[in-house]
Amino acid sequence: MYAHTNNRPSLEEVLIQTEVVDYIQKRGCDFRICTSCGGPILLPVRMKPPKPTDLQITVGDHTIFVSIHQARYLHSIHMGMVPIFFDEDD
Repeated sequence: MYAHTNNRPSLEEVLIQTEVVDYIQKRGCDFRICTSCGGPILLPVRMKPPKPTDLQITVGDHTIFVSIHQARYLHSIHMGMVPIFFDEDD
């Protein structure tokens, strides 16, 4: 059963690893934490656009949008949330 409340999860205590901050600054875009079959995943907003219900965390000049469904379970944002893609240069 779903019960709607006006209480939104607080993201003030979420720890963001330095490697994630560096990754976001290097990529130069906003990101979104959303649900995947393997758990929470950090994707650029061009791949997964934010929703009006998302919460926001400011990281330098960029924003991490957090799915309201993930926010209640989120304690840290770490590189394990970043999907691994192999560059052609590797």
